[in-house]
Amino acid sequence: MPLSEKQALQRYMKLAHEALLWKVEGVSEYDLRRPLVPTGTNLLGLVKHVATVEAGYLGDIFDRPFPEVFPWNADDAEDNADMWATADESSEYILDLYRRAVEHSNATIEALPLDAEASVPWWVPEANPVTLHRIIVHMVTELNRHLGHADILREMIDGAAGMRSDATNLPPVDEQWWAEYRARLEQTARRFQ
Repeated sequence: MPLSEKQALQRYMKLAHEALLWKVEGVSEYDLRRPLVPTGTNLLGLVKHVATVEAGYLGDIFDRPFPEVFPWNADDAEDNADMWATADESSEYILDLYRRAVEHSNATIEALPLDAEASVPWWVPEANPVTLHRIIVHMVTELNRHLGHADILREMIDGAAGMRSDATNLPPVDEQWWAEYRARLEQTARRFQ
């Protein structure tokens, strides 16, 4: 039996949620927190950010507020406070927060019809009102955008790559093949220096 529209959207969210957790699995505390690009992007910060965003979009705007207050969302919080974990925020805390935010958003999706309306206060007035359907699409997009970041960060940390542990979507080749492939790409790129 084919999935309903809501079930299909939920499936894509679930796959993205699981993939993001897989990207942090087995990574050391240091590597979870380590900024790997000039803007400071790091794996644990991505998880914290996604939890925060999801709690807002699939909680607060539909009058189903997430039960916890995020101090990093306060008006006086420093810029990018949701993009990294402080020394007082353990990885277990951030990962559990993410799981709680996912449960909360799943409950919102279950409780409301796709045409339920809300307003996003941080969007321009012309973009409102929105439907639950539109917000789920927005969140699937947001999740996958940050999952792409996590893909690259994880590959930079230890070479782990792909969509999921059970279906990487990568060719079944060895390290030598990848080294030769990368060298060929580098050689082609140098032609354009």
